[in-house]
Amino acid sequence: MSALIETAAGPVRLLGENATRIWGMSNAERCRRMAESAGKGGKRLAEGHELLFNLAYAFDPLLLTLALAQPGTLFAWDGVPIVGQVPAGSDPMRAPSVIDLSDGRKLYNHQLRKLEQPFVRELTPQTRSAIERRSYFGAYKGVTDVLTKYLWPELALVLTRVAAQLRMTPNMVSMIGITLCIVATFLFARGMYWTGFLAGFIFMVLDTVDGKLARCTITSSKWGNVIDHGVDLVHPPFWWYFWGTGLATWGLALSGGTFTFIMTAVIAGYVLQRLIEGMFLKDFKMDIHVWRPFDSRFRLITARRNPNMVILFFALLAGRPDIGLIALAWWTLISLVVHAVRLAQAYRVKASGRPIVSWLEEAQA
Repeated sequence: MSALIETAAGPVRLLGENATRIWGMSNAERCRRMAESAGKGGKRLAEGHELLFNLAYAFDPLLLTLALAQPGTLFAWDGVPIVGQVPAGSDPMRAPSVIDLSDGRKLYNHQLRKLEQPFVRELTPQTRSAIERRSYFGAYKGVTDVLTKYLWPELALVLTRVAAQLRMTPNMVSMIGITLCIVATFLFARGMYWTGFLAGFIFMVLDTVDGKLARCTITSSKWGNVIDHGVDLVHPPFWWYFWGTGLATWGLALSGGTFTFIMTAVIAGYVLQRLIEGMFLKDFKMDIHVWRPFDSRFRLITARRNPNMVILFFALLAGRPDIGLIALAWWTLISLVVHAVRLAQAYRVKASGRPIVSWLEEAQA
């Protein structure tokens, strides 16, 4: 049994039926959302082709992205068609390029910066929970900071499931997080560091939840991405500045000259580091953190918000939030130097005529 529906990407054929829900929706709705999202993102089927989804299975959205990029591509599992862009009305297993993923091959996900085997699994009431867990972790970036990668994935998974069951949108989660971000800034300015840490911690976890909820429920939006990434980009310097002004309530205010140096190092270092990352992306068409294994490992601890909060946390435990801010400034400068050197090295490699290729892509090959 099959049904043909029209989407923004083009005609979609749904094979079979499946009453098992995933992330609070039917598999047919999930597949329709994926096709609609791809179409609204500018991806269209080749003339004379249709998208095919096997509703008996749940799969990594990466497979749809790859199928849309290459007409005639079908992904299968042990001889069973799963998803693909195939000639309309044809036998899917006779598509020009049939890729059977049951051989264990790994594929590189550029967007999420990781190399892994995309998940494909039959969707049943017994497998639903495991599939949701796999799709959640499948939405995680492979190269990110140490807290996001290791500390709160399990907590964020629980919150993502709760949000999906409550039918919350990612923007709702983002607005709660933004409110807590502002509250944390106010508390830091008053020297209420522990309370501010609590608000900031919840915000940082929700900053993971909104993105995972969007990917798992296929509800990403242009403005949602702008808001999420905009807040992520703008708020850290404000946290560090008001952490510095809050030191006065502890009797640990920095001298005028020291405060100016620290703020210059923190803010200018942060801005310049992000500019270097942007230059690398523009000139080499990939994130600087996926160039070589060293870059991916350094991303775990580089001077971004989460690693910086670890520095401040341990300084606060020692009762010296002033030393924490000073250490944060020096770590920002060190990270800036590392990034500047890596950018210069990349330009030198390019000038020598050698290609700049991510080590993750080399591992896939």
